[in-house]
Amino acid sequence: MEGGTVTVIVLALIVLIAIAKTAVVVPQQSAYVVERLGKYSSTLGAGFHILVPFVDTIRYKHVLKETAVDIPEQICITRDNVQVHVDGVLYMRVLNPERASYGINDYQFALTQLAQTALRSEIGKIELDKTFEARTTINAQVVNELDKASEPWGVKVLRYEIKNITPPKDVLNAMEKQMRAEREKRALVLTSEGERDAAINQAEGEKQQVIKASEAKKQQQINESEGAAAAILAIAQATADGLRTVAESIKVPGGQEAVQLRVAEQYITQFGELAKTSNTLVLPATISDVGSMVALAMNAMKQTGASLPTKP
Repeated sequence: MEGGTVTVIVLALIVLIAIAKTAVVVPQQSAYVVERLGKYSSTLGAGFHILVPFVDTIRYKHVLKETAVDIPEQICITRDNVQVHVDGVLYMRVLNPERASYGINDYQFALTQLAQTALRSEIGKIELDKTFEARTTINAQVVNELDKASEPWGVKVLRYEIKNITPPKDVLNAMEKQMRAEREKRALVLTSEGERDAAINQAEGEKQQVIKASEAKKQQQINESEGAAAAILAIAQATADGLRTVAESIKVPGGQEAVQLRVAEQYITQFGELAKTSNTLVLPATISDVGSMVALAMNAMKQTGASLPTKP
């Protein structure tokens, strides 16, 4: 009985081992590479599979999901001979498990080394000041180089991202001073432009003020000249009307004698006023002129009185 029990146990163990060797469950987004007697046989996708016991062997297991691989920090020399520390991260994905198994021994290690080499090459093509703004270009060039090398390995490099670019401390201090000087320069430029615009606006305002003042003065002079012209025209019109009235009066009977009388009266009046305002009396060259004027005035008065109609 004891020998039969041992035999049963041994057979059970053999069956369990056979089942373990033959029944395989592959997870989702995974691929197993199967070798039969040391030679590639097939690639198992997600699901349940049965293998030939003691003949088929799962040699490689690959994850088909996108994988992120950290690229260690390294020293790169820029075009202007400045040493910078650069690190990054690489994103890849296995597309062909067979090539990834037999195309290269360790594709992650190979891509990491190749990424560092390509990065050093790209950093050496540009100057330090442009490395920060050229990250997108550097990343694209690294991906392009890695994609060419990884195609025979069945691996697709999706993208590469630079995480940090760290220059030496003395270079950082110099860059900080340069940035501070640049900011001060921009501030001075903006201040000068503001002062220039203010001066231009002030000059423009003064110009407009002078123009408005000159236009106002011009309009004032025009108005004053028009007023003076209107006054002169009114005086001339009144004088003309007065002379026209006098001329019409002379034509009527007794008009001429009345004018002569008026002239004589004004002569005598003005001569008397001259005598009042000054201690020195200026007489005509001939005294008879006064008498003749008075006689003329009296004669005119008589003739005027004779010619005028008498009241009843």
